[in-house]
Formats: sequence, C-alpha cells, structure tokens
Amino acid sequence: MDDIVDQSPLRRFVIAKRSITAIFDQLLEFAKHGSAFVDEAWRSDNLGLVAKEEQSQEMQSCATKLSTIREVLLRRHMKVAFFGRTSNGKSTVINAMLRDRVLPSGIGHTTNCFLSVEGTDQDEAYLTVEESAERRSISTVNQLAHALHMDPTLDSGSLVKVFWPKSRCTLLRDNLVLMDSPGTDVTLELDSWIDKFCLDADVFVLVGNAESTLMNTEKLFFHKVSERISNPNIFILHNRWDASVTEPDYIDKVRKQHLDRCVSFLAEELKVVSLEDAAGRIFFVSAKEVLGSRMQRAQGMPETGGALAEGFHDRLREFQRFERTFEEFISQSAVKTKFEQHTVRACQITEAMKAVMDAINITAAERKICCLEEREDLRDRLDFVRGQIKRLSNSVQERIKTLTEGVAAMVSSALSDQIYSLPVLVEEFRADFSPTPETLQLYKSKLLQHVEERMVGALSHRCSIGVLRDVRDAQSHMIDGVHPLLSPSLREQLSAPPSSFSFQLTYDLGLAVLCADFRENIDFQFSLGWTALVTRFVGAANARRALRGGDQTAGEWFMVKPLHCSRDAAHTHRKLFVMTETSFSLQEGLNFKDEMVVTIATGLLSVTSRASMTVLVVSGVVWRSVGWRIIALSFSLYGLLYLYEKLTWTDASRERVLKRQFVEYAAHGLRTLVPVTGNACGQQVCKELLSTFSRLSQKVELSVAELEGNVRDLSFKIQRLENIQRRSKTFRNRATELETQLEAFSIQYLQES
Repeated sequence: MDDIVDQSPLRRFVIAKRSITAIFDQLLEFAKHGSAFVDEAWRSDNLGLVAKEEQSQEMQSCATKLSTIREVLLRRHMKVAFFGRTSNGKSTVINAMLRDRVLPSGIGHTTNCFLSVEGTDQDEAYLTVEESAERRSISTVNQLAHALHMDPTLDSGSLVKVFWPKSRCTLLRDNLVLMDSPGTDVTLELDSWIDKFCLDADVFVLVGNAESTLMNTEKLFFHKVSERISNPNIFILHNRWDASVTEPDYIDKVRKQHLDRCVSFLAEELKVVSLEDAAGRIFFVSAKEVLGSRMQRAQGMPETGGALAEGFHDRLREFQRFERTFEEFISQSAVKTKFEQHTVRACQITEAMKAVMDAINITAAERKICCLEEREDLRDRLDFVRGQIKRLSNSVQERIKTLTEGVAAMVSSALSDQIYSLPVLVEEFRADFSPTPETLQLYKSKLLQHVEERMVGALSHRCSIGVLRDVRDAQSHMIDGVHPLLSPSLREQLSAPPSSFSFQLTYDLGLAVLCADFRENIDFQFSLGWTALVTRFVGAANARRALRGGDQTAGEWFMVKPLHCSRDAAHTHRKLFVMTETSFSLQEGLNFKDEMVVTIATGLLSVTSRASMTVLVVSGVVWRSVGWRIIALSFSLYGLLYLYEKLTWTDASRERVLKRQFVEYAAHGLRTLVPVTGNACGQQVCKELLSTFSRLSQKVELSVAELEGNVRDLSFKIQRLENIQRRSKTFRNRATELETQLEAFSIQYLQES
C-alpha cells in the first residue's frame, strides 16, 4: 500500500528538533540567569575577587552564542536537492513525492531557476522571489509556471520559494524542503550553484534518464559537490524506466549496465559510499506513472486505471522503496548534520559555564574561610580589648587616687611652710602708707595682692613642676596602656593629649575673701598700759574679749551690782560659774585654758573698776612703806616712757603694727585653708587625669564599636559568600543536568546507526 503512516522516518527530525530546541531554551535561560549571577558577584567589590570580569564576559558570551544557535535551530529543516539534465523529470519526481502537481513540469525546459518547496500553515499557496518579501499568490500549477516564465529578472541562479499548504501535502508537514534545479547542462556556473544552494543540503538526488547513460555533465557537478561537502548523501534515480518494457529481452542487461556504472561512480569515483551499499542508493522508477497513479487515487479512482505500462507495480514499489530509504537517510543525515555540531558546541559552552561556576564556588569558599578566620580573630581581639580596658581602668583609678592624695599632701605641706614664712613675705612688702581710710584700704589691697602672688608663686615653684611631671607620667602610662587596644586608624590619631601640656595647677587661696573682715588697730597704745599688759598676758584676741567687759556682752556675763569687796569675794565661785557657762554658750570650740584666762582677766578688770577706793588705800600703804621720792621717780620714769612712745608713734610704727596684725589674722585664716587647698589641688589633678582617661576610653569605645562593626560586616559577608556558594552549586548542578540531556540527545539521535 502507498499509505503514509504517522510514524514516518521524517518525524524523527521533527522530534529531534523539538527536543534540541527545548534543551537550548533551558540552556539559554540558564546562561542568562548565570550571567546575571556572575555579573552580580563580580560587581560586589566588598566581597573581594569572588568573580572576575573575564568570567562575567564569558558568561555573557555563552548566552549570546546560545541565543544565536537557538535562532539557527528554529530555522533548521531537512533539505533535498534534485539535480540532472534538462527534461529528465526532476520536477515530476518532486510532484510524485508530494502526491500533487506542485511544480510545473512538461516537455522542454520548464524550470529556468531554482525552486524550493516547503510547507506553510496558511490555506493558500504563495511564492516569494529573492531580494523581495512580497508574497505572490498562486492557486494552480499553471499559474505558477506562468508567473515564472513571465518574470524577466529570473535566471538560472535565482531562487524562488514556493510555500505550499501543509494541509494539501503531508510530506511537507515535517520540516522538509525540496529543491528543484535547472538542468546541469544549461549553465557552466556550477560552483556558484553549489555555494549558494547545496552546502546545507542533506540529500542529493540525481535524476537521470533511463534511456541514456550517466552523462559527464552530471558527473562533473557531483564531483564538485563532493569536493565541497564531506561524504554527501547521493541517490540516483533512473527515471522513465517504463520505457524499458518495449525491449523486454534487454531490460535486465540495461538495468545491470546502469547499475554497474552508477555503483562505480558512487563508490570508486566519488567514494561517498562502499561498494556493498552503493546498490542501495540506485533506483529505477517512473515518476510520471507514480504521480498519475497517486493523483487518481486522490480523486477516488483506481490507481491502476488508465493506460499503464507492464511492470507498473514493480516500478511503484521501487519508487516507494526509494521514498522509505530516502526518508531514513535524510532523517538520520539531517539530524546529524543539523544538530551534531550545535550539540557539541552546546556541550562545550556548558563545560565552560560549569568551569566558571566551579571557579566562583572555590573562590567563594576560600574567601569564606578567610572571613571566618578574620571574624574569629576580631572576636578574640574584642574580648581582649574589653578585658584589658577593664583591668586598665582599675589600675588607672588606683593610680589617680594615690596621685591625688600625694598632691593634696604636698600642697598642704608647702602651704604650711608658706604660712610660717608669712611674716617675711609681709615684711618684704613696700608701699606708701598713710593712716587715712582711703590710703589704708588701698594699702591693704596691695598687701593682699602681694602676699597672694608670692605665696602662689612659691607654691607653684615648689609643687607644680613635680605635679605636672607626675601628671604627664600618669597620662603616658594611660596612653601606653590604651595604645595597643586601638585600631590602626585611631593609633595614628593618638598623641599626647593637648591638655597635658596646657594643664596648670591653680592655687586659689582667696586671701581677699579670707581677710575681708580684717580690721586693723593702729591707734596709740602705751606698752605698759593696762590694755597692753592684758594683751601680753592673755593674747590679743582674748584681750579684746576681756576688755569688752563693760560692753553689753560683758554685762551679760557679770550681771551683778557694785558690791562691797567682802560681798564680791563671797560670790566669787558663783560668778566664775556664770562666766564659764556664758563663754561656752557664746563660742564653742575655744580652749578651756583660754576661757579661764579670759574669765580671770575680766574679773580683775571688773574688780578694779569697781574698787577704786581700794587702789587708793593700797597706794597709801605703799607711800608710807617706800617713801614719796621713789614713787615720784617711778611715776616720772613711767611718764617719760609714755612720752617717748607717744613721740615715736609714727606712720612707720603704725605700718609695723598693721603688718603684725595682718600676719596674725591671715596666718590664722590660712591654717584653716591648708586641707581645703590641698584637696582642691588634688581634685584638679584627679579631674585632669580622669578627663584624659575618659577621652582615651572613648577612643577605645570607638575601637570596640569598629571591631563590632567589622564583625557584623564579616558575618554579613560570610552569609553572602555562603549564598554565592549555594547558588554557584545550584547553577553547576543545573549545568550538569543540561549536559546530561545533551548526552542523552546525542546518544538517541546522533550516535544511533
């Protein structure tokens, strides 16, 4: 039977094309995603050289190559080229294979250019010519022949593409293109024909005339084809074999003659097939009979109807055998020639992409190991810095405490020595002196300024140098302790703190405030006067208190009326008790002996002021005992001494008294400031050192923050490297899967005999 089954060998090419196209679709998608991944990894500068620019360019190149190959694959089809002399029936053979009169055929030179026939999904047939995309509609073969003959621009080297509806021809449904050609005897431009139309042909069919032998023009053409194409698949059809029935006695001899010559041509001259296989490429057919039979069957009439020569069925079976052999050869050949090179190239591209992914995976793994080690080192250093700064803080606090106490003791000792030398400092002061209030106020201000400057200068000379040296040593100790804990960038910024050179120990004695209540007494006082004697006996401060016995305060102490001496003596114990009790209530903290002395002196004054008669009685007793001359002499000497002191009581004397009083007053006040001043200086040193250590601690905190930031960055970088590793492995595994699919395709379609 002449039925065309669904499982035609031509379907093998269609299935193979669909399979390889699907693989290339996956490869192209893989290459695009892989290229984006490599480009992303390459542009991630903070990850280091995980990927290189060359790798990114290689992936892009692979994607471009795969895209180009895929486009070529989509245009791939099986191509059969029919050649022979003019009027040998090339177009009739094609029409017989297509089971319809697709191409014009007849007596004489009917095909004056190359014609390609391929299927179209449209319902109407059309044609296109070279250098024009215009579609020319054709509905009948005669119309096609008319269109070709009427176009003066067509020559033997032109190509006309005929698109015939697949619904009208089953052979064209499987990506098959049939190429009809002018006769090989109409032109000498065989080389241009081969270059233009034959290099992509899968099978060549030489259509000869059974009534003549194989001509040299035909041999010459295929010799040129064999030179350009390695091992071309050539079939030889001896058409018009139905003419042999007129000479039945010679039919076998003629057949053998044609067969031997063609076998020799294929196996010995062209060497495209072995002697054993050459006979299988040679067929004796009658294309006109087969075409008529098939068209009658298509019209519902018997295929053997009409005038058919004897042996038609043998020739029909021969033609069918040619078609089966042709379909098998063209399917195998087309799959191999169209897809083998691209499959090999795809495997090479896949290997290149796998190599890129392997390199990225290895580099990412190495970078990850380095980052893990670096992060571990940073964490160890972070723990070391935190522990070391804690120990250094305790050490510094202890040193600051010791230094603060030492400075306080040093300043207190120096200030005490300066208090002892206060009379000398005051005596050195020189200024205009006058007892007027304005001058006295200016004099005291200058005196205070002089004393404070000299004392501060002496304290600075004695203490500041040593204190500053200790402060610098302590700061250097802090810097040396902190320096190893800082990051390199902060180490470069670290230097001796500027405050260590500008720091100066200040001594705020506050003499102006301390002596604000100082009131000098530069009035004349006789050295042997009662006030002077009391002062020498009980001291200046106690004397003032004792001499205020007649004041309101003293009156509160002695709330007794002038009584007789015997009465006063009788109440001595009670008055002493009252005075002692009242003194403790007025000023707490006075020494008990000073209080008793003041009490006795006050009592004597009170008794004297109230017992003047007793004085007179005593004077009378002395008069009678020593005589008046001695008394007169004593009073004369007393008066002369008084007169001398009165005459010598000048401004210089007043100045000496003022200085002496100032020394006594200031010394008393300064003694109370000794511990306060020492502690204040110690606190200055403490504050300076704490400030220095605080600044250094801030730098350490910055280093700690920098370390923590670096650890976080490394952790994030490690995560990204792990992600790159994971993605590169995924891409590599995907490439391996696609490579396996290519190998399976190669085994199934390319290596199968």
